[in-house]
Amino acid sequence: MNAAQSQTTPESLQCHFTWDLDRSRPKLLRLTHKMEDFSTEEGNRWLGHIYNLWGFIQYKLGLNEEAKSLFQKAAETLNKLRDADEGPWLVVNYGNLAWLHHHLGDLEESQAYLSKVDALMEKYPSPSQDELHPEIYAEKAWTLIYFGEDGKLVVDYYEKAARMQPDMVEWNTSYVLALVDAHKHHNTRLDPDLLEKMRQAKEQDPENLYLAALYLEQLANEGENIEDEVCELVGNVSTLCCSGSGMWALLNLYIEYVSVDDAIDLAEKVLKEHPDVRYLKRCVALCYRWKIVYKSRNYPDLEQSMMDRAVALHEELLSLYPHATLKKETDLASIYAKSRHSKAKAEQIFQKLLENEPAEPAEKQMLYNIYANHLFFNRKDHHRSVQYHMNAAAIPEKSYFRKNSMRILEKNKDREIKEFLRNLQEPRQ
Repeated sequence: MNAAQSQTTPESLQCHFTWDLDRSRPKLLRLTHKMEDFSTEEGNRWLGHIYNLWGFIQYKLGLNEEAKSLFQKAAETLNKLRDADEGPWLVVNYGNLAWLHHHLGDLEESQAYLSKVDALMEKYPSPSQDELHPEIYAEKAWTLIYFGEDGKLVVDYYEKAARMQPDMVEWNTSYVLALVDAHKHHNTRLDPDLLEKMRQAKEQDPENLYLAALYLEQLANEGENIEDEVCELVGNVSTLCCSGSGMWALLNLYIEYVSVDDAIDLAEKVLKEHPDVRYLKRCVALCYRWKIVYKSRNYPDLEQSMMDRAVALHEELLSLYPHATLKKETDLASIYAKSRHSKAKAEQIFQKLLENEPAEPAEKQMLYNIYANHLFFNRKDHHRSVQYHMNAAAIPEKSYFRKNSMRILEKNKDREIKEFLRNLQEPRQ
């Protein structure tokens, strides 16, 4: 089939350009940080999808040559991961390249990629006539996670992919993790069937550190003592940086069920093994912040050297993650608020952020919520804290921060606040 005979049109493709992934520029810039960190994870089985999404983000940011390079890298990586020269895993990638060349005005090249899509779909049809190919469902589910889409849709796509191609272990793992994530949003304990699904997935995917850590967390929620199992997960420190999300999940278990000091020691040890890995610096910084901000009552005499290390790490993160500075600055302020000698610096940071309010509603909401909690816990200014919680709740964005502010306001007995809560707009998804 030649390019002129292509049966597929750009609009009918299944790819990032047709999946309604329009988001604000700041959101896309923050996503580049995630893609960059994911791409450095050794053995990441989603690396081809990472390059595909990263390429689409670069296109949305107006960086067409970078997008083309990443799409080409995605194709090479997918073939390498599947140990083949071609296959249905390239349908989304070829669709992306068809759209990119279409937008660049290179219609002949665009048609060539449309023909490649036709050829792949004819050679590798979906196992189910009424459903997409499982490779498409898996990549679409993986992509939608990073755009805050309905968790039920993600679960549905992963389930279909895993059902149609059960030999793809990572698809089944992702399906189970998506199920667990959906339960978390409902604040309910896992039912025994889902816990069993997690156990089976862990057996099939023993190297998945995130799944192993999440499984132990669920066992702890069921009342089991998991301290020994958590320590066993550590294993060979030099291999632990293979997964950023897995590393943080393990450190979080250490903080909750072993000790925050052991978590700091582990994080520092891994960072020493891999000093240039950016997300490991973030993990170490989070451990220090957790001890200083949330465990300070247990450590009334924090050493200044620890405070200095935490501050230095958070200041470094501001330059390492230039498109996500708001959260990093509020984290830094929360550390200063707990210090004996630098409390004024916390207020300076917050006032600067409030004077230069972020344009994005979601970021503004986050700032209001964090500052409200700062006013309550650190400044003991309960009246102003309520005002900022109301400001956060009034922004109709569905988020942890809005939920937290509303939960706090619901405890207030004031009649005006209760009326305010009754009149709130429903949040956007």
